[in-house]
Amino acid sequence: MTEALTTDRLILRRWREADRAPFRAINADPRVMEFFPALLTPEETDEGVARIEQHFEQHGFGLYAAELIETGTFIGFIGLSVPAFEARFMPAVEIGWRIAHNYWGKGLATEGALAVVRHAFGTLGLSSLVSFTSTANMRSRRVMEKIGMSRDAAADFDHPRIPEGHPLRRHVLYRLHSHGDIQ
Repeated sequence: MTEALTTDRLILRRWREADRAPFRAINADPRVMEFFPALLTPEETDEGVARIEQHFEQHGFGLYAAELIETGTFIGFIGLSVPAFEARFMPAVEIGWRIAHNYWGKGLATEGALAVVRHAFGTLGLSSLVSFTSTANMRSRRVMEKIGMSRDAAADFDHPRIPEGHPLRRHVLYRLHSHGDIQ
């Protein structure tokens, strides 16, 4: 199991106890959580970190804690997960990210996601990745496009964990396939 990935500005690593407090703040920020049904309580965030760690143990990969090399600051997560719901596009491995608002617009999600793509295709030998978000989340959709993903409009779906009639229920699906030339 890879313990860390490094980019020019980021270390993507396993989680530490010290990451919990800043992650609670990220999950309680309405700007970060704009395209989620609700803000997360501290308890829900802690349960999420436990699920992330369990995912690493079960699959050998997961959502890495993202840390700035320059300052050692935890800024969120970037990594891989197996979605825990049924959908037409399953089985699949998802690439995803959640970054603190102060670090948006600096290319960090893209930089980290590109390292995760190289790891997924090169080290893990995965053949494809998916990513999905609410149709209105243009910031995440731009990151998906910047890392080479393409929208599969025929696979757009209503997220089964978001109630019928909720404005965030409809999701777009993006895909990326390995072409064997990842460095």
